[in-house]
Amino acid sequence: MPHIKTLWGSFEKLDGIYKEVEMVRVYEMALQTLSQWLEVHVNSNRTKLFFMSMSPTHERAEEWGGKTNQNCYGETSLIDKEGYNGRGSDPKMMRVVENVLDGLKGRGLNMHMINITQLSEYRKDGHPSIYRKQWEQLKEDLDPSSYSDCIHWCLPGVPDVWNHLLYAYIVDNHHST
Repeated sequence: MPHIKTLWGSFEKLDGIYKEVEMVRVYEMALQTLSQWLEVHVNSNRTKLFFMSMSPTHERAEEWGGKTNQNCYGETSLIDKEGYNGRGSDPKMMRVVENVLDGLKGRGLNMHMINITQLSEYRKDGHPSIYRKQWEQLKEDLDPSSYSDCIHWCLPGVPDVWNHLLYAYIVDNHHST
């Protein structure tokens, strides 16, 4: 399970301690902090809350049957394996979201989750890859996959689908209230 360095304390004071913490735990802590803030600052009678799950990346081609040490560079087709889960669809992370949202609901705040993670996992072809601004001069012999952007998304494209889903959810909820 991946870990992340986390600061326990304040940037302003020198008493902070850095600890390696499991990524799922850090995510849970962040969502718990968000839910506490929402409880205090959001009027549930006047506000609709939506949570979009994490956007996946396509940095490891071997996840979808591609070559080792390759990424989204040169990809032009979808992943067609039904139920495909890459690293971005960590079930533990999704359970954390569900648990936090259930906790909010139990305290009177209903936040709707829109799961874009699984939907977007299939779109290894939707990243800018090498077609982006290069901040450094590239060397002629450089392997294009070494500087491909497999994290961000092309526009128009996958993020437009996320927006359509959010819009449909808002309109549907508006008509049902």
